[in-house]
Amino acid sequence: MSYWRLYYHFVWGTKKRLPLITPEIQTNLYASITAKAQDMEAIVHAIGGIEDHVHLAVSVPPKVAVARFIGEVKGSSSHFANHVLQLEFKFLWQDEYGVLSFGTKNLPFMVNYIRNQHHHHAENKLHPDLERVND
Repeated sequence: MSYWRLYYHFVWGTKKRLPLITPEIQTNLYASITAKAQDMEAIVHAIGGIEDHVHLAVSVPPKVAVARFIGEVKGSSSHFANHVLQLEFKFLWQDEYGVLSFGTKNLPFMVNYIRNQHHHHAENKLHPDLERVND
């Protein structure tokens, strides 16, 4: 395998930003997202979010297009939520997503930001570019 170090921060929300990611499903949903990413040979550095959106810091191998990666992760996790978790409602992601690349020296900041989403939102200490999912 070739050497690569590519870091991405993804953010995407639930359809209509509904608060669907409850504490009861969050762990399993995040595990599903992580499993799909790893299945695509990506390295997950952090996953987190709040009730209506998810953040993911991940290294995606160069052989996988970024759009294909996020499309498959979102598709797989919504399928998991609807068919494995068998929720009482239809779980959907919004079509849009945000993605930014970053360097190795910013990895600790990104991991901290993602893991502390509840705190950042409660304290309104958000980084606008890291919360954007569309233009």
